Amino acid sequence: MTIRNKKANYLRKDGFSVSMYTDEELMSIHLASVEVLWFEGVHIGSKEAWDIFEDGGAIVDRSEGIVRIPQYMIEEAIKSAPSTLILAGRNRDRDVVLDRSRVNFTTFGAGVNWLDLDTGNIRNTSKADLATTALLADYLDGVDVYSHSVTARDMPNSSVDLNEAEAFLSNTTKHCMHIDLTCRENVKKYIEMGATIQGGMDELRKYPIISALTCPQSPLNLHHECCDIIIEFARNGIPVNVLSMAMSGATTPVTIAGTLVVHNCEVLAGVVLAQLTSKGAPVIYGSSTTSFDLKTATAPVGSPEMGILNAGVAALAQYYNLPSYVGGT
Repeated sequence: MTIRNKKANYLRKDGFSVSMYTDEELMSIHLASVEVLWFEGVHIGSKEAWDIFEDGGAIVDRSEGIVRIPQYMIEEAIKSAPSTLILAGRNRDRDVVLDRSRVNFTTFGAGVNWLDLDTGNIRNTSKADLATTALLADYLDGVDVYSHSVTARDMPNSSVDLNEAEAFLSNTTKHCMHIDLTCRENVKKYIEMGATIQGGMDELRKYPIISALTCPQSPLNLHHECCDIIIEFARNGIPVNVLSMAMSGATTPVTIAGTLVVHNCEVLAGVVLAQLTSKGAPVIYGSSTTSFDLKTATAPVGSPEMGILNAGVAALAQYYNLPSYVGGT
């Protein structure tokens, strides 16, 4: 058992307030994350990512797929990741700036059922429904970035993500973040769609009208598709949102602090992979982490615990000087 002696001059804030976490508490979460990423490691599901990590100085156990990341690599990656990003719109007046303190709003998803206002019936969502949500978001002043709200369940599995991209890119001039890319081939095609709209890859890198979201598999697992998305977007210089969906009491410890440590490890592993792939690659510190309801076996989005957790996530992102994207109530 590791000995953890008492700390001197350690400020705590156990109550709830607008500023919930002290710098000392955030430092403790960071140091615990550093410890986990080195002594326990993170499971990486991509051989290409193994090579990238190993070339960067990490210890890779290829038989188990475990990558142990030293502290210096983590802190170098945090420093090299941009602290300010532009999520460009098709029109320049719809560009969104992400930095330490700016607050923006986005739609989220992806819903699978639709309440038909004409019939009153609930049915599966379609590509046409997705286009409708993009058009509505384009009109609403309160929405800054479009993340597709529903999925195109009427499209083939092999191309559903590209059909979704066609629907939302055709119906909003706001920045578009794809949250359900399915494979590397379609990742490349999605990037090509953005480049075609912008008039070439150089223009897309300068004014990225598209981005993507990818989720580690909690606890502590960057699966193959997650790695592919991070690597492709980093190589092309387009923002990628590494978003953990940890659940306290299920995939992480039941405590807030324990959940934040696991969450932080998952996102930091993605940040390190992006920076090792291409130093300075734009990356967003993301979260839809929430609690797990043990009675109903659900993950309640909008629970008080989710608000507390994501206040911690936003504070960690500010602590690292990285732009963040968090779920809220």
